Parts: sequence; C-alpha cells; structure tokens
Amino acid sequence: MYRLCSPLLTRPFRRRRASRAEGQTLVEYALILAVIAVMALAVFTALGNRVIYVFSSITSLLDTDQSS
Repeated sequence: MYRLCSPLLTRPFRRRRASRAEGQTLVEYALILAVIAVMALAVFTALGNRVIYVFSSITSLLDTDQSS
C-alpha cells in the first residue's frame, strides 16, 4: 500500500527540489555576472588614464597635421 501512495507523497517534494535547483542556478549566474562587472570596473579604472592619454596624443597629432 505504501508503494502505491509513495509517488503521490513525494511528488510535491520533487517540485520544490527542482525549483530550489533553478533558484541556485540563478544565484550562481548573478554572482558570476557581479564578479565580471567588478573585474571590468577594476580594469577600466586601472587603464582609464592610459586610454585618455592615448586619445589625447592622437587628437593632438591630428590637429598638428591638419594645421600644417
């Protein structure tokens, strides 16, 4: 008798377990996205002054070439 009722009793728990696993996956993706965002921010902060310098030097070279 218990074996006949067993699937009926465990079915709700399986659904909860599946939704819990989906929730864990969503949290893992959010954490990965947060780590990537922090790393990108650190790289842009570290290289920001160099990028500004490169573009400034290119702009000044173009202005010099056009005026001569």
